[in-house]
Amino acid sequence: MSSYYIGIDVGTGSVRAGLVKPDGTIVASSTEATQTWRNPSDHRIFEQSTTDIWNGIRKTIKAVLAEANVPPSEVKGLGFDATCSLAVTDMNGEPVVVTGDDKLGSIGERNIILWADHRAESEADFINKSGSKVLEYVGGVMSLEMEIPKILWLKRHMQPEHFARCQFFDLPDFLTYKATGDNVRSTCSLTCKCSFVPVDGWQSEFFNHIGLQQFVENRYEQIGGADGHILTAGLPVGAGLSKASAAELGLLEGTPVGSGVIDAYAGWLGTVAARHKGKDNQLSSFVPTLDDSKHCLAAVAGTSTCHIVQSAKGIFVNGVWGPYKDAVFPGWWMNEGGQSVTGQLIDFMTRTHPAYGQLQELAKEQNTNIHEVLHDELEKLRIQNKVDTFTELTADMHFYPDLHGNRSPIADARMRGALVGLTLDDGLGDLARKFNLTLEAIALQTRHIVDEMNAKGHDIQSLYMSGGQAKNIPLMTLFANTCKIPVVLPANSGAAVVLGAAMLGRFAAEAQKTTDAQGQANVLWDIMVGMTPAGTVIAPSATAKESKLLEAKYKIFRETIEIQKRWRQEMANAAR
Repeated sequence: MSSYYIGIDVGTGSVRAGLVKPDGTIVASSTEATQTWRNPSDHRIFEQSTTDIWNGIRKTIKAVLAEANVPPSEVKGLGFDATCSLAVTDMNGEPVVVTGDDKLGSIGERNIILWADHRAESEADFINKSGSKVLEYVGGVMSLEMEIPKILWLKRHMQPEHFARCQFFDLPDFLTYKATGDNVRSTCSLTCKCSFVPVDGWQSEFFNHIGLQQFVENRYEQIGGADGHILTAGLPVGAGLSKASAAELGLLEGTPVGSGVIDAYAGWLGTVAARHKGKDNQLSSFVPTLDDSKHCLAAVAGTSTCHIVQSAKGIFVNGVWGPYKDAVFPGWWMNEGGQSVTGQLIDFMTRTHPAYGQLQELAKEQNTNIHEVLHDELEKLRIQNKVDTFTELTADMHFYPDLHGNRSPIADARMRGALVGLTLDDGLGDLARKFNLTLEAIALQTRHIVDEMNAKGHDIQSLYMSGGQAKNIPLMTLFANTCKIPVVLPANSGAAVVLGAAMLGRFAAEAQKTTDAQGQANVLWDIMVGMTPAGTVIAPSATAKESKLLEAKYKIFRETIEIQKRWRQEMANAAR
C-alpha cells in the first residue's frame, strides 16, 4: 500500500491542498478562492469566514484524492498552515461575528480578523506603552497585526457577555481544532502572535494591565496554553481526525493531524533543507544539517513577505519579531522579519498607472503576461539609453515602499510611501521604470532586514525564496545583487508552503518513533531533507557600476526613513 500526506495551505485569498508522496512529489493539487470582506468607508478592515475557509478545505481535499485516484486509507497524515489571522468562535466552535456593527459578538459569519486588518492601532499603541516583558520578544514593538491588539479591540467594542463566551485562535490552531475537536494550541501561534513568552509562558501582569484580566482569571481558557500545554510543529493533535471532520473531508477517522504553523513557517519548512543545483543543473553533493539552517533566511513572498531565520540561541533584534523559542524545532529559536503587502504593492503600482490599460492590451496582443511586457519595455529602454543594466534606468528615481506601514525592521505602522524623481511622463516607458523601481525598493528593504539581523548576531549567508514572487527572476536577481548573498529558488515556487504543511502531516504520523525532543527534531529534519526538492541558485552578478548604484540607493533608502520620521515630528509639532 502506498503512503501519501496532505498539506493544506490557507493563504490570504485562497485555500490550497496538495497530495504529497514521501519523496516530496506533489501528485495532485487543488485551489479554491476564499472571500475577504472590506469596508468601503474604512480601509483598515479585512475580514474572512472560517466556514468559507473550511468549505474550501473540504473541496480541495476531495479534489486531490479524486485527481490522483487515491483511497482515503493511503493518506497517512495531514498538516495545516494558515495566515496569522484571528479566528473567533464560541466555546462550542460556532463562529462569532467580528464586524464592528450591531452584529458584533453574535453567532454568524465574518468571524476572522485577517492579518492585514489595521483596526487595532490604538490598542497596539496602548500595549506598546505598557513596558511589559512581552515586548522584548516582538522586537520591542507589538504590531497591530498580531492577535492580542485585535482581541483587545474586540473587548473594548463587544458586549461583555458576548466577549466572555468567545474563544480566540490564531487561524492555524483553529484548523487543527476544527479537524480534531482538540483545541490544544501550537507553540508557533502562541509565541509568534499571542504574546506567550518563551520559557516563562503567559504573563499575568501584562493581561491584567491591558484590561484582559479575565484571561488570567479563567486560566487562559479562551486562548489556550494553560500550564504550558502547547505543541511544537507537527506533533500529533489529539486522536487525529474526528469522526465528523473525517466524513466532511472524505478521509478516515483517526488520520494523524500535525500541530499547525503560520504560513510563512511552512515556507521555511519547505525550503531551507533543499540541496542546490548550479547553472549546469547538477546537484551539489552537500546535504544540509539542522545546524546549517541557522545560516538560511527563508523569505516567503506572496501578498506580503515574511523573513524567517532559526538560531541555536535567542537573538534579540529591534524591529524584528522574536526570538521565539520552539516555534518549529524544540530548543531552537526563530526571528521573523516582514514586509507588508509586497505583492500587493507591485500590483498597486502597476494598476494605478495611466498606462496600465495600454499594458493590458499589449499583453493580450502578444499572448503573454504584463510582467513580460514590462521586462521587454525595460530592455528596449536599456538599449535606447545605451546603459548596461535596468538599475541605471532608474538611477535618478527613489521609492520608499511602506504604503501600508512598516513591519520590519522599523516596526512603525505609520510609515508611508515616498517617490522621488517624478517627471511629466505617463507612458508605458514610465510605467516600466516605476515597476523596476518598485522591485528595487522591495530588494533594498530586504537588505535592511538582513543587515539588522546580522548586526545583532545572526550569520545569514543565503536567502531561500518561496511564494509567488519567486517566479519573478528579475526581482530574485535584485535580491542577490542588493543583499550580496545567493538566492535559492525552490523547484516549484508555489509549492513550498503546501509542501511544508504536508511535512507536518508526515511528522504527525512518525513522531512516535521517539519521545525524546532531540530525537523528534532529527526525525523532522530528516523528513524535510527527504521531501524538499533541490533548489536553483542565483548568485550575485552585479557589475561594478551596478553595485555602486545599488549601494548608493541603499544609503538613500535609509536616509529616507529618517527624513520621513523627522518630517512627521515637525508636522506634529506644528499642529499643537
